[in-house]
Amino acid sequence: MKQIAGKRRWGIVLVGVVIAYLLLAYVILPALWSHHEREPGLASLPMVTRTASGIPGDALNVGLVGSKEDVLRAMRAAGWFPADPITLRSSIEIVGSVVLDRPYRDAPVSPLYFEGKKEELAFEKPDGRSADRRHHVRFWQVLDKGTEGRPVWLGSVTFDRGVGLSHDTGQVTHHIAPDIDAERDLLMQDLREAGMVQNFFQVSGTGPTLLGRNGEGDPYYTDGEIDVATLVVDGEKRTQPPVIVPPPPVIAIKDEIWHGVSNAIGQ
Repeated sequence: MKQIAGKRRWGIVLVGVVIAYLLLAYVILPALWSHHEREPGLASLPMVTRTASGIPGDALNVGLVGSKEDVLRAMRAAGWFPADPITLRSSIEIVGSVVLDRPYRDAPVSPLYFEGKKEELAFEKPDGRSADRRHHVRFWQVLDKGTEGRPVWLGSVTFDRGVGLSHDTGQVTHHIAPDIDAERDLLMQDLREAGMVQNFFQVSGTGPTLLGRNGEGDPYYTDGEIDVATLVVDGEKRTQPPVIVPPPPVIAIKDEIWHGVSNAIGQ
């Protein structure tokens, strides 16, 4: 009888631990980490793109505030080139770029979808000679008017580290580098150095993700934050440093812990 009672107690303890873990991991911590105080209209949006087949794609990790013209001017000033649309000619050109190791700074990007819509804008920054290695970002306009009365864009920026076969479909595709936060930081730095940013702030994205996989099966990790840049109007270069709006204290603590973890992963 004592053995049965002991097993029951341990069973109750185990169930309690599991429940506590589920509450902590899926209810309490996500609630603490969720913040959209600068753009409350983003709070209800999903923060992951999807492929044409509906498979979860790249995580959203950057945002811009400004008109389409402001975005085009800012990205051009920052040294990022608009991607060509996918056509037979551009498809042949990107294959030639990879095989023959020749430049193609406007190479097309494969489409991704957010709330059923294909990206409205796509840009890239070459890394090396050919199109097999490049930084690239896709953007969707998600709000016609944010808190400042200007359009709000969300985007997914990643680094294509090479060409290979999709882990999920077997199709020829680019593979991304896993540290997508580094790409987010690079884009924001380029915009800042170009004088195209009024201020920076953060909103919650996917949340801390250690073992994420995109639509091609490539692994990625992220602190789960979206860095948002409020752009200058009409491309008028800013001479003063942009204002940096700090995140809530609990987010800053979470990010500090996460960066220690991600640095250990990257070593």
